[in-house]
Amino acid sequence: MILFSAHAEAALARRRLRRAWIESAILEPDRTEPDAGAPEVTRSFKTIPDFGARVLRVVHRPDGHDILVITAFFDRGARP
Repeated sequence: MILFSAHAEAALARRRLRRAWIESAILEPDRTEPDAGAPEVTRSFKTIPDFGARVLRVVHRPDGHDILVITAFFDRGARP
């Protein structure tokens, strides 16, 4: 199950992000990388055609058998 932190919930509303985009980035990412400051945290990147082909970055970590989304945003520096 994919869970959302309070920060992630607020980011979804403020940044007009769809849950389906976030789930797709986690389950079928274009690429992933570990977070430099926290090895248990993963950054998943996914190009979102419905949003001008911008790249969505989803930061998440395992939470037991679940996945906790910490934050998500369109990464201005990322390339498809």
